[in-house]
Amino acid sequence: MSNLPHFIQYQGSKRNLANYILQFLPQRINRLVEPFAGTAAISVAAAAHQIAQDFWLNDLNKPLIELLELAIESPDDIADFYLKLWNEQHDDSIAHYFEVRSKFNKTNNPKTFLYLLTRCVKGSVRYNSEGLFNQSPDKRRKGTRPERMKKNILGVSSLLKSKCKFTSLDYREVLSQIQDGDFIYMDPPYQGVCGNRDSRYLSGINFDDFVLELERLNQKGAAFAISYDGRLGDKAFGKVLPSDLNLKRIEIETGRSSQSTLLGKEEITTESLYLSSGLSGNSTSIRIKDFNYISNKSEQLTLLEKHGEFAAAAR
Repeated sequence: MSNLPHFIQYQGSKRNLANYILQFLPQRINRLVEPFAGTAAISVAAAAHQIAQDFWLNDLNKPLIELLELAIESPDDIADFYLKLWNEQHDDSIAHYFEVRSKFNKTNNPKTFLYLLTRCVKGSVRYNSEGLFNQSPDKRRKGTRPERMKKNILGVSSLLKSKCKFTSLDYREVLSQIQDGDFIYMDPPYQGVCGNRDSRYLSGINFDDFVLELERLNQKGAAFAISYDGRLGDKAFGKVLPSDLNLKRIEIETGRSSQSTLLGKEEITTESLYLSSGLSGNSTSIRIKDFNYISNKSEQLTLLEKHGEFAAAAR
């Protein structure tokens, strides 16, 4: 089930890794909690696989979480608004983009945010020191066509409508409200990429504070998974989480780096997935202890498919 609906091309989304990640989660979850939801790729995949039927989507970027709520709960409304904006761009699409961006920075209207996300460079959210969205348009394309956008919005809505709680809180406040039976998936701002310029949006998180929160989760016996550090070839990005947290670390290949390929290099990008100690004894679809590294090579994918009901090939 690799062709899951996703209506936002969002840099850092775990859409292409969702099937890998889901294999290490419990086969049934009371509630899936995403404190750093982004575009909710893991929740979409979990709903499609019927792993969970109750979700808490949280993100500090308030227009983003409001956009998710609109798409999930009022799909026709947001799709129609997108169609209108998309059709207005054809006389001068670049000027139109900057006009919409200016309106968004004045109003934070999540409906206009959708258009910006489809047109901006690499689907990458960028803000200046004043907290204003300042990413440039991708001049090579005009964004997702309205008919495809509506299809994907309706697809996401069909999976998550009336099943979600939406909030825009500091992740620590979310973790303080975790209940028995919750499973937490965390994909915090990528280390080395995000700064602390504006806490409303792409704020980095303090490493020591994050580790302290993980210690508290361990003390509660909470079940969780974290996407955190990574590597490009031999170059590491981000600090590895401390071993005394007793987390299982699995490296997952995400493929060849397109930037490295342009430079004539053949470097593989990998991301780390950390699993809480309680998961090893839980009813996951595969044996966690058997895995330290997951490759995109066909022989590795065959091995994964033997262990679980989910296809490992996420691409």
